[in-house]
Amino acid sequence: MSEEISPFTGRRHGLQRLCHILNQPRSTIYTRRARLAAGPPDPPLKRRGPQPKMTDTSLTQAIREDLNTTLFTGEGHRKVWSRLRLAGIRVSRDRVLRLMRENHWLSPHRCRQGTPQLHTGTITTQAPDLMWGTDGVRVETVDEGWVWIFCAVDHFNAECIGWHVAKIGSRFAALEPLAQGLTRYFGGTGAEAARGLTLRFDHGTQYMSDHFLNQLRFWGIAISPAFVAEPQTNGVAERFNRTLKEQAIQGRVFRNLLELRMAVADFVDRYNAHWRLEKLGYLTPLEARQSATVRQVA
Repeated sequence: MSEEISPFTGRRHGLQRLCHILNQPRSTIYTRRARLAAGPPDPPLKRRGPQPKMTDTSLTQAIREDLNTTLFTGEGHRKVWSRLRLAGIRVSRDRVLRLMRENHWLSPHRCRQGTPQLHTGTITTQAPDLMWGTDGVRVETVDEGWVWIFCAVDHFNAECIGWHVAKIGSRFAALEPLAQGLTRYFGGTGAEAARGLTLRFDHGTQYMSDHFLNQLRFWGIAISPAFVAEPQTNGVAERFNRTLKEQAIQGRVFRNLLELRMAVADFVDRYNAHWRLEKLGYLTPLEARQSATVRQVA
């Protein structure tokens, strides 16, 4: 905007009067004039300090190769950064984040909605086999309709210690992952076999049934129900189910129980052996259990 000449008086109107009539701030006009007078901005300065040993081009190529060879999809920059460190490439995690953002390689994420419920307690443990979590999800198949997947997860290292796929999501099917875990880590399913273990579960009909609760008491397992309508209090099992669906279920069509069982079995093996978690110092679930076992023996 500049001063205009009046067609009646032939005199130039002042900027103050024009801005008052048009209801525009004069500061904006002055700022734009100063930018035009200053010319184009100076090019950005080079990175201060010593240059990194690995250029952005080389690091970008290493990130691309890691994403192309990983066994999982939709992973974020933290897991990529941890695998690069294991491969001998020691760079800043913020730098990996920047390059993945610039190349649009960051995984999509959901935004939190509603008011979060703050809890002062914790559901993680300091050693394996102190608390397990269990939950079930439903998956639709072509030939057999809706079927169930039940899983049990250790709260210490997020390891899937048992899973079961069944047509009917009954209390008996819900107990099967626990029986697998007890056989593997407690030596059997006899009376009082799991004394000292606590189980976290939600308020599904399978878990609140008399048969399920009585079986837990027979095994010597202490019960720890999650809060009603607050799935985060069963967050370890819920988070594993989310990963299972994202990595092995969503985007695929399963014809029957057999195909679904094969997919879940393959995922659980890969997950326990290769899925790295930040809370474990980027160890896999099996590596974290092995490390904890070594510490206990020592």
